[in-house]
Amino acid sequence: MNDPDHTNPSGGTDPAVGGGIVALTLLGTVVFVLAGVLAAIFMGGFMVAYVSISLLEFAFGMLVFALAFLRAVDRSRSETIGVGGLFFGAGSAPRTVRVRLIGSLVVQTVASIAIASTHLYTALAFGVLAPMWSLGLTGLWVAAYGSFPPREFDPRLDRGSERRAKGPGPTDPTE
Repeated sequence: MNDPDHTNPSGGTDPAVGGGIVALTLLGTVVFVLAGVLAAIFMGGFMVAYVSISLLEFAFGMLVFALAFLRAVDRSRSETIGVGGLFFGAGSAPRTVRVRLIGSLVVQTVASIAIASTHLYTALAFGVLAPMWSLGLTGLWVAAYGSFPPREFDPRLDRGSERRAKGPGPTDPTE
């Protein structure tokens, strides 16, 4: 379940929680778009910086995506978590947070395509990898602070319940 310190009186998650993740997402988006615009206009050294930023954001985004997934797997023992809720905040993140995180993803995606289309068949195409930054950080925020409904217990799916009901088995060292 969610930490009670992170929930507001209406039962949702407090949008102020996890502000560092949101700020990092927005900062990465601003740096990416600024570097991309400079690379599209001036090429040269700006292209190297843009490709470097794109690859760095892609690698970091992949790592954070994996961490978010593992955190969600842990939470899924007691909560029902869907992919749309985890990586897009659908029904699991406050509107203000979702707008910032998904807005960042949209801006990075549109900017990367627009920048790559200014000079076809150049290294600017690496920019399309960078939106992984926003996707991974969105997943991280939701996995850490998002609200999900509790998982309903189904005894047919609990493999350990049969063993607990039968008691210790013959290979149990407590016999």
